[in-house]
Amino acid sequence: MGTVTVRTSFARSRNLYAGGAALLLSCLLVFFALCAEAATKKPPAQPININTATAEELQQVPGIGPVTAEKIIHMRRAYGRFKRVDDLLSIKGIGRKRLEKMRKFLTVSGPGAAPPLALPAGEKPPADPPRLL
Repeated sequence: MGTVTVRTSFARSRNLYAGGAALLLSCLLVFFALCAEAATKKPPAQPININTATAEELQQVPGIGPVTAEKIIHMRRAYGRFKRVDDLLSIKGIGRKRLEKMRKFLTVSGPGAAPPLALPAGEKPPADPPRLL
């Protein structure tokens, strides 16, 4: 009778192992499907203005998800309009490589942008501050 109990326990553990493996495989398939969908995000037809865009509009850009979109909007509210797309480098999580992938889909001018300030006659605009490497 003890032998039957051992066989039953062995059969149960084998079924548990098979069920766990199937569950793990299913989770992996879902994960990779979501990753593939994110990687194939259709980019916007026109560059997105980071000074006027909503979180939903920013998320159209490959490389910008909900968290990064909120960080961009938070920075814009806290410090004012972006002067250059490179200003996004001051946001934690956006480095040079990531910004280079997003750059062609972003702008700080265009539809919805504020017009540039007019300078008095004969005055030149100030030079950009030096860039830190």
